Amino acid sequence: QVQLVESGGGLVQAGGSLRLSCAASERTFSTYAMGWFRQAPGKEREFVAAISWSGGNTSYADSVKGRFTISRGAAKNTVYLQMNSLKPEDTAVYYCAAGRTGRPTRVVVTTSGMDYWGKGTLVTVSS
Repeated sequence: QVQLVESGGGLVQAGGSLRLSCAASERTFSTYAMGWFRQAPGKEREFVAAISWSGGNTSYADSVKGRFTISRGAAKNTVYLQMNSLKPEDTAVYYCAAGRTGRPTRVVVTTSGMDYWGKGTLVTVSS
């Protein structure tokens, strides 16, 4: 069964950093676009960052630009989210997702465009 497993969440003070990781159970994910989404209590799931199959194209939500960086591992079935200068409003459950695009340079920034989801990892930023 295909799985995406996130790790790296936790409690951090405002201004601190965390690095989230997402490992895919199959190498086929090396040809999927991947992304990170988050969902805060009482809010809808929202886009955070995305990266293309090739790793050459990325996209970020305005709220995290300049603070978060998405990247893929060398085997391309692992994706990371480096989060710096964290704010209390970044508190949420962060989900890794993968989507088929058929094109190595395309990114996916919508929940409907993703085909597989992890179970999420909680990030809590204290003020």
